[in-house]
Amino acid sequence: MSTPEAAAAVKCAPSKNLNVGFPHFANAKEVYAYLREITQPGGEFVVRNFVGVIEDISPEASLVETDLFPRGALEYYTQKNMGWEYTEEECKQWQLNERGGAQGDYREGMQKKIANVIDCLRTEPLSKRAVIPIPFNSEGSETVDWTDQGQNKCCRELHLYLEDGKLKCTGLVRMQNANIFVKNIHFFATLIDHVAKELKVPVGEYTHWITNLCHDRSATSC
Repeated sequence: MSTPEAAAAVKCAPSKNLNVGFPHFANAKEVYAYLREITQPGGEFVVRNFVGVIEDISPEASLVETDLFPRGALEYYTQKNMGWEYTEEECKQWQLNERGGAQGDYREGMQKKIANVIDCLRTEPLSKRAVIPIPFNSEGSETVDWTDQGQNKCCRELHLYLEDGKLKCTGLVRMQNANIFVKNIHFFATLIDHVAKELKVPVGEYTHWITNLCHDRSATSC
């Protein structure tokens, strides 16, 4: 529960965060190991409705290198999804279909979305509207088509809010492949860090909601 002292330092609404009842992890590396443990490689097995809280969501603590995602690949995909510039050479070096295709491409309109969140929380710190929607950038949701891979983004929304004098975030994920989690979480961490620096506030914990969790991309219609 937030304290009056914390709320006074940074204008925050009095609150009670029920994420205290979910599993807590020190960092992204712990979550990655757990997601790999509870899933099964090469098949249709799905874990449903995973929720976990990451205490340290700083970009460096959220950089988890794997065989599929060395540091260079993680930094490239984060750079791309943040809407920052990248070179053709970087694309040729790091872009692989195995690292996620159109479903994991979040860059369209991202800079405008981030600017909106910053403006929202700077103008009205008590707001519940600091949201970064991922799909339907150029068309309404009435055009939803389950066969369109690019439209069916894995991450659906990031909700940012000020609580306990800190910037916190809840991510809602439709589909998470355990082996691609490291790419997503490094991007989320970088985005949260960027917003916090613009608002001049510290970063709190991150809550990660996954509806469908599989080990890898071999499951049907991920």
